[in-house]
Amino acid sequence: MTLPTTILTERLTLPLWTQADIEAIVDQQGRNGRQQGWHPQFPREDDRDAATMWVEGDSWSSRYIIRNGTVLGSIGFFGPPDAASDGTPETEVGYGLVEEARGWGFATEALKGLLACADAEGVRIRASVEPTNAASLRVLAKCGFTELRGADEDGHLVMARPVPGGRMEE
Repeated sequence: MTLPTTILTERLTLPLWTQADIEAIVDQQGRNGRQQGWHPQFPREDDRDAATMWVEGDSWSSRYIIRNGTVLGSIGFFGPPDAASDGTPETEVGYGLVEEARGWGFATEALKGLLACADAEGVRIRASVEPTNAASLRVLAKCGFTELRGADEDGHLVMARPVPGGRMEE
Protein backbone atom coordinates (compact mmCIF):
# COMPACT_ATOMS: atom_id res chain seq x y z
CA MET A 1 0.00 0.00 0.00
CA THR A 2 1.59 3.18 -1.20
CA LEU A 3 0.20 6.70 -1.13
CA PRO A 4 1.17 9.49 -3.54
CA THR A 5 4.31 11.45 -2.68
CA THR A 6 2.29 14.66 -3.00
CA ILE A 7 -1.45 14.96 -2.44
CA LEU A 8 -3.29 17.95 -3.91
CA THR A 9 -6.60 19.37 -2.70
CA GLU A 10 -8.51 22.40 -3.93
CA ARG A 11 -6.37 24.86 -1.93
CA LEU A 12 -3.57 22.77 -0.43
CA THR A 13 -0.48 20.77 -1.29
CA LEU A 14 0.50 17.90 1.02
CA PRO A 15 4.03 16.71 0.14
CA LEU A 16 5.86 14.04 2.14
CA TRP A 17 8.73 15.26 4.28
CA THR A 18 12.27 14.48 3.20
CA GLN A 19 15.39 13.88 5.27
CA ALA A 20 16.35 17.54 4.73
CA ASP A 21 12.91 18.63 5.99
CA ILE A 22 13.30 16.51 9.13
CA GLU A 23 16.72 17.97 9.84
CA ALA A 24 15.37 21.51 9.48
CA ILE A 25 12.29 20.80 11.63
CA VAL A 26 14.25 19.31 14.53
CA ASP A 27 17.02 21.93 14.29
CA GLN A 28 16.21 23.55 17.63
CA GLN A 29 19.33 25.72 17.58
CA GLY A 30 18.56 27.25 14.19
CA ARG A 31 21.92 26.22 12.74
CA ASN A 32 20.35 25.87 9.33
CA GLY A 33 18.19 28.99 9.62
CA ARG A 34 14.48 29.24 8.87
CA GLN A 35 13.37 27.50 5.75
CA GLN A 36 11.97 29.60 2.95
CA GLY A 37 8.19 29.23 2.79
CA TRP A 38 7.69 28.34 6.44
CA HIS A 39 5.08 30.32 8.33
CA PRO A 40 6.78 32.22 11.21
CA GLN A 41 5.04 29.92 13.75
CA PHE A 42 6.22 26.71 12.00
CA PRO A 43 7.48 24.30 13.21
CA ARG A 44 5.30 23.89 16.27
CA GLU A 45 6.24 21.46 19.04
CA ASP A 46 3.75 18.96 17.56
CA ASP A 47 5.56 19.19 14.21
CA ARG A 48 8.86 18.38 15.95
CA ASP A 49 7.15 15.41 17.63
CA ALA A 50 5.88 14.20 14.25
CA ALA A 51 9.44 14.42 12.92
CA THR A 52 10.50 11.78 15.46
CA MET A 53 8.07 9.31 13.83
CA TRP A 54 9.18 10.00 10.25
CA VAL A 55 10.48 7.04 8.27
CA GLU A 56 12.33 7.62 5.00
CA GLY A 57 10.47 6.19 2.02
CA ASP A 58 7.25 5.61 3.99
CA SER A 59 4.34 7.19 2.12
CA TRP A 60 2.26 6.84 5.32
CA SER A 61 4.57 9.28 7.14
CA SER A 62 4.44 13.03 7.83
CA ARG A 63 3.62 15.73 5.29
CA TYR A 64 3.51 19.50 5.11
CA ILE A 65 0.23 21.38 4.80
CA ILE A 66 1.07 24.10 2.26
CA ARG A 67 -1.16 26.90 0.95
CA ASN A 68 0.08 29.36 -1.64
CA GLY A 69 3.69 28.32 -1.03
CA THR A 70 3.53 28.75 2.77
CA VAL A 71 3.87 25.83 5.20
CA LEU A 72 0.98 26.15 7.65
CA GLY A 73 1.35 22.87 9.54
CA SER A 74 1.66 19.13 9.22
CA ILE A 75 -0.47 16.04 8.73
CA GLY A 76 0.32 12.38 8.49
CA PHE A 77 -0.19 8.86 9.65
CA PHE A 78 1.62 7.30 12.58
CA GLY A 79 3.06 4.63 10.31
CA PRO A 80 1.72 2.21 7.74
CA PRO A 81 -1.51 0.32 8.40
CA ASP A 82 -1.62 -2.87 10.45
CA ALA A 83 -4.45 -5.37 10.59
CA ALA A 84 -6.95 -4.53 13.35
CA SER A 85 -8.69 -7.27 15.34
CA ASP A 86 -11.30 -7.66 12.57
CA GLY A 87 -8.59 -7.94 9.89
CA THR A 88 -9.19 -4.46 8.42
CA PRO A 89 -5.99 -2.48 7.81
CA GLU A 90 -5.92 0.50 10.18
CA THR A 91 -3.61 3.34 11.19
CA GLU A 92 -3.78 6.59 13.15
CA VAL A 93 -3.70 10.12 11.75
CA GLY A 94 -2.51 13.35 13.33
CA TYR A 95 -2.57 16.94 12.11
CA GLY A 96 -2.04 20.48 13.26
CA LEU A 97 -1.84 24.04 12.01
CA VAL A 98 -0.14 27.21 13.12
CA GLU A 99 -2.55 29.39 15.07
CA GLU A 100 -3.07 31.96 12.30
CA ALA A 101 -4.23 29.23 9.86
CA ARG A 102 -6.93 27.82 12.13
CA GLY A 103 -10.61 28.41 11.41
CA TRP A 104 -10.26 28.53 7.62
CA GLY A 105 -11.11 24.87 6.94
CA PHE A 106 -7.53 23.90 6.09
CA ALA A 107 -7.33 21.03 8.59
CA THR A 108 -10.61 19.57 7.30
CA GLU A 109 -9.50 19.93 3.68
CA ALA A 110 -6.08 18.38 4.34
CA LEU A 111 -7.59 15.48 6.28
CA LYS A 112 -10.19 14.81 3.58
CA GLY A 113 -7.41 14.74 0.98
CA LEU A 114 -5.40 12.24 2.99
CA LEU A 115 -8.49 10.15 3.77
CA ALA A 116 -9.39 9.86 0.08
CA CYS A 117 -6.04 8.16 -0.50
CA ALA A 118 -6.49 5.87 2.53
CA ASP A 119 -10.00 4.97 1.33
CA ALA A 120 -8.61 3.94 -2.05
CA GLU A 121 -6.33 1.49 -0.19
CA GLY A 122 -9.17 0.16 2.01
CA VAL A 123 -7.59 1.49 5.22
CA ARG A 124 -9.64 2.46 8.27
CA ILE A 125 -8.35 5.54 10.11
CA ARG A 126 -8.46 6.43 13.80
CA ALA A 127 -7.52 9.64 15.60
CA SER A 128 -6.86 10.60 19.22
CA VAL A 129 -7.92 14.03 20.39
CA GLU A 130 -8.03 15.90 23.68
CA PRO A 131 -11.66 16.02 24.87
CA THR A 132 -11.42 19.81 25.25
CA ASN A 133 -10.20 20.38 21.67
CA ALA A 134 -13.56 21.37 20.19
CA ALA A 135 -12.04 22.52 16.88
CA SER A 136 -10.34 19.17 16.26
CA LEU A 137 -13.49 17.30 17.27
CA ARG A 138 -15.39 19.33 14.63
CA VAL A 139 -12.77 18.47 12.00
CA LEU A 140 -13.08 14.77 12.80
CA ALA A 141 -16.89 14.95 12.69
CA LYS A 142 -16.82 16.72 9.30
CA CYS A 143 -14.50 13.99 8.02
CA GLY A 144 -16.73 11.09 9.07
CA PHE A 145 -15.15 9.91 12.32
CA THR A 146 -18.29 8.38 13.81
CA GLU A 147 -17.06 5.66 16.19
CA LEU A 148 -16.01 6.67 19.69
CA ARG A 149 -13.75 3.95 21.06
CA GLY A 150 -13.22 5.48 24.50
CA ALA A 151 -10.07 7.08 25.85
CA ASP A 152 -6.41 6.16 25.54
CA GLU A 153 -3.88 6.05 28.39
CA ASP A 154 -3.38 9.84 28.08
CA GLY A 155 -7.11 10.60 28.39
CA HIS A 156 -7.51 11.48 24.70
CA LEU A 157 -10.71 10.43 22.97
CA VAL A 158 -10.06 7.76 20.35
CA MET A 159 -12.32 8.01 17.31
CA ALA A 160 -12.43 5.95 14.14
CA ARG A 161 -13.70 6.46 10.64
CA PRO A 162 -15.05 3.52 8.67
CA VAL A 163 -13.71 2.68 5.24
CA PRO A 164 -16.50 3.72 2.85
CA GLY A 165 -18.35 0.53 2.01
CA GLY A 166 -16.40 -1.29 4.74
CA ARG A 167 -17.13 -2.00 8.37
CA MET A 168 -16.13 -0.65 11.76
CA GLU A 169 -14.10 -2.67 14.25
CA GLU A 170 -16.24 -5.19 16.11
